[in-house]
Amino acid sequence: MSPQLLGLLIGSGFGTAFVLANTGDPLPEGAGIAMRILAVVCLLAVVVVGFRGNRRGATGREGAGRGDGWPGWFGPRFGLVVVAEFALIFGGIAVLRALDAPQEINVAWIALIVGLHFVVLARVWKRGAIAVPGVVLSGLGAAGMIMAAVSSVEWIPFVSGALSGVTLLAGSLYGAAMSRSPARVAAPSG
Repeated sequence: MSPQLLGLLIGSGFGTAFVLANTGDPLPEGAGIAMRILAVVCLLAVVVVGFRGNRRGATGREGAGRGDGWPGWFGPRFGLVVVAEFALIFGGIAVLRALDAPQEINVAWIALIVGLHFVVLARVWKRGAIAVPGVVLSGLGAAGMIMAAVSSVEWIPFVSGALSGVTLLAGSLYGAAMSRSPARVAAPSG
C-alpha cells in the first residue's frame, strides 16, 4: 500500500467518523440519515478507487529514485507534527473543560487543530493540495469556537464536526481519483 493511499484511507475514515458522530440534533432526522449513508458510500468509494489506483501505480512511481517512498511521508518531521497535534488536541480539551466551556466546543477545537496539522503537513510533504482541506477544517473549527462564544452551541457539531467530515471525505475522494492519473501524483521529497 502506498503512503498516499494510507493517508487517504486515514482521512476518509476520520471524515466518516466525524459525519457519523455529528449528524444528530438539531439537524432534521432525514438529513442526518442521508448524510451518514453518503459518508459511508464515499468511504467505500475512496477504498475502491484508491486501491485500484494504488495497484495501477505500484510499478514504482511512489518511490522513484528514493527507495520505497515511505521515509519522505512518515519521517521524523511527520512524527513531530502528529505528536504536536495530539498534544494540542488533548491539552486543549483539558483546558476547555477546566474553563467550563460547553462540551460541543470540543469538536470545534479538534477540527481547528486537525486543519492546522494538514496545513503544516502540506509544507512538510511539499504537497500544496493538502493545505486546502486544512484551511477549510481550520475555518470550520474557528467558526465553531465563535459559535460557542456567542452561545450558539447547538449547531457546533454540525458545522465543525459533520462539515469537517464532509471536507475530509471530499478531499480523500479527490485524492483517490487523482491517484489514478500517474502523471499527477508523485511522492513528496524529504
